[in-house]
Amino acid sequence: MTQQLMSESEQEAQAGQAAPSAEPPSILTKAFDLLRAFNPHERVMTLSELARAAALPKSTVHRLLARLVELGAVEHHRSGYKIGLGLLQLGAGTPAGYMRDLGMPHLGQLHRWSSATVHFAVLRQFDVVYLEKLSTRDSPASITSIGGRLPANCTAIGKALLAHENFDDLANFLPNPLPGMTTRSITAVDPLIAELRKVRDAGIAREEGEAQPGLSCIAAPVLLNGFAIGAVSLGFETGTELRPQAERALTMTVRRIAEDVDNGLAEGREHWFPREI
Repeated sequence: MTQQLMSESEQEAQAGQAAPSAEPPSILTKAFDLLRAFNPHERVMTLSELARAAALPKSTVHRLLARLVELGAVEHHRSGYKIGLGLLQLGAGTPAGYMRDLGMPHLGQLHRWSSATVHFAVLRQFDVVYLEKLSTRDSPASITSIGGRLPANCTAIGKALLAHENFDDLANFLPNPLPGMTTRSITAVDPLIAELRKVRDAGIAREEGEAQPGLSCIAAPVLLNGFAIGAVSLGFETGTELRPQAERALTMTVRRIAEDVDNGLAEGREHWFPREI
């Protein structure tokens, strides 16, 4: 009798042949992989270094670099390459960049008054992205950098931002466990949300050694129509004290930034905020 049914192994083999193969990375994906190979520690890189960092063949990197140089996204630098200033112009053209421009006078004033490291950041999913960092030559070494990302749950500035999200949504969508950066990081969702409730009530977020051992921060959100569109923090060495009235100066700074943004929106920019920054 003719066998009417294929064996299980035959079915699997045929299914494997019929299944579409994974789509190969596009040239655009490879270009961004190459651009992301640059970082604050490697601002000038050779072709070979870029190929290793981006995990791409040298021939591909060579072709991509030639086109990216033509577009102004990458520039030659002696025997290597660097990110082009054209990308800086693009990044500055975001609504978040507009908010940073409005905030700079207030951030500078807070920095001069406090002598502490001042950060300005926004929330992207569950990370904070730093838009500005003002420090002194004597400031303790920090892992933060402009354009850099850190897990929001590990930073005071991230907690200030998360504290004005919907807590039910956070409980459902935050990864559990959360990423940790030190032994002091809060990596469980429930304790984090419990702290965020306190932050929302107090208006000030705090962390001590949760992102980097030996460093502490306080932070406050820039609020517009009940949404945290950004946040400002003061960073300092753990064990030292900020100037008296530092919390008041911080809250005044974020309030002034919010007022300037609100006034700017009245000039036809209402669709920029409060959420999509």
